Amino acid sequence: MPVSERVEGWRHVTSSALVATRFHIDNPSAFAARLDVMPLGAAHITAMSYTNLSSIRTPRLIRRSDPEHYQMAFIRAGRQGIEQNRTHALVHPGELVLYDSSQPFEASCSGPAKASTIVLQFPKRLLPLPAAHVARLLAVPLPATGGIGRLLAQFMTTLTEDRIDYTPFDMPRLGRTAVDLTVAVLAHHLDDDDPSPASRADLLVLRILSFIEENLHRPDLDPAAIAAAHHISVRYLHRIFQQHHDTSVGAHLRTRRLDHCKRDLADPALGHVPIAAIPARWGFAQPADFSRVFRRETGLSPSEYRAAARARSI
Repeated sequence: MPVSERVEGWRHVTSSALVATRFHIDNPSAFAARLDVMPLGAAHITAMSYTNLSSIRTPRLIRRSDPEHYQMAFIRAGRQGIEQNRTHALVHPGELVLYDSSQPFEASCSGPAKASTIVLQFPKRLLPLPAAHVARLLAVPLPATGGIGRLLAQFMTTLTEDRIDYTPFDMPRLGRTAVDLTVAVLAHHLDDDDPSPASRADLLVLRILSFIEENLHRPDLDPAAIAAAHHISVRYLHRIFQQHHDTSVGAHLRTRRLDHCKRDLADPALGHVPIAAIPARWGFAQPADFSRVFRRETGLSPSEYRAAARARSI
């Protein structure tokens, strides 16, 4: 794109992919940026890199257009600042930060190298936490170097790096998982002294989802093991899970394990790994059971799926 059109082009593409903002760029002739968007059902994820800039979302821009979304950003490179909800923070690589499209904010980056960020954007209605509580975390740096924060950051990174390996049917499921992990991160950092019964159930489901993600490799991970780890009955586990999800615990386990297997089968870096070893990495104890479930889900055998993924990457 010609130098004279870059700033306006960036304003247009970010307004379409994220939210409308007003930019200030000190040296427009040196400005360079890149943006890639991946739809994930109701959510979408955007990978961006850009040189020094500042952006402002004003009340006027909000009145003109507000998707009513939350945005969770993972900072990969560059020193970036954000101000929202009377909170100002400097966010460093390896940290997450949440912001709200319905509130004014100002963001900036500065430094000798390009900034790099991955942004997960999703409708507020998907967040089962009180808005007043979530507001306490706006513009607050959240660590992504360990625990549930690292799990979310790794998932966001993998989504943007492996996008060619996902089918249109994968996208909504991946979006739901990304939102679930985001909510789990927020719930982890919220210090709710007296949650309502509904909030307690929400937080318990989020802890259960996080526990499942961290233990998918265990062949013994089943509803009984999940219930025991959270000191609840299997019956109560099924009840609260189906109140918050449109699937059962067992179906969710199977879907998440299959998602990981599909990703690994499509990964060129794992092309040397025997197919039988991949389901074992994700808790499938019996190869025959895995092959049957995999074919029912995808219409292909594991070897056919790997071959198709290789052909797409050529």
